[in-house]
Amino acid sequence: MSVRKLAAAAFLGVAALGLSACAVGLPTQVSRYQAMPSPAGQSFFVVPANGQPAGLEFTRYAAYVSQAMQAQGYAAAPSPQSATMLVKVNYGVDKGTTEYRADPFYRNRGFYSPFYGGYYGSWGRPLYYSRYGRRYSPFYYGWDDPFYSPFDTGIDTYEVYKSFLDLNIVRRADNAPLFEGHAKARSSNDNLTVLVPNLVEAMFTGFPGRNGETVKITVPPRKRS
Repeated sequence: MSVRKLAAAAFLGVAALGLSACAVGLPTQVSRYQAMPSPAGQSFFVVPANGQPAGLEFTRYAAYVSQAMQAQGYAAAPSPQSATMLVKVNYGVDKGTTEYRADPFYRNRGFYSPFYGGYYGSWGRPLYYSRYGRRYSPFYYGWDDPFYSPFDTGIDTYEVYKSFLDLNIVRRADNAPLFEGHAKARSSNDNLTVLVPNLVEAMFTGFPGRNGETVKITVPPRKRS
């Protein structure tokens, strides 16, 4: 295998970063614990959890959850008091962290190690393809030039955001837990209007799932309207 192909293989782990202009979808990790009853006339109502504000933003995302619950065969109730189940939803995204990546073909940088599957710099961290490090690089991330630097240092920086969706379903009569789910993702985008619908879709993929499972689900990119 050529040096370029080895570096390309190492690059794939970073290239999986989600929501790159919706080109590759959103890779998520979903953990679920469940004792959900099969649909048999039960109703539900979506409510905010953990101090999540019940404003217009929440109403928008609650509608996605409601649609997903109805697709599973449960009925939407007109109020919490008339529902047999309460669906408690919490979501968010952090402020982002700056991560670094170096170009393995930048002149005089790093060394190739066949034991680690790629290039390593003097600090022992893997080096990956850069969009701007060399023009012949075939890899493009798909968002607006986050790696540009006016200084030709061979090291690129980019922002990574961590988002999550918590979804807990309880029986309203006695607050008995029926479902506890946690979905999380890393992305180049901190836009909740994009992230939350994708996290909801991941949460309900294969719903309710096996009790105690943690699965990796990549939500396919949505077609542009």
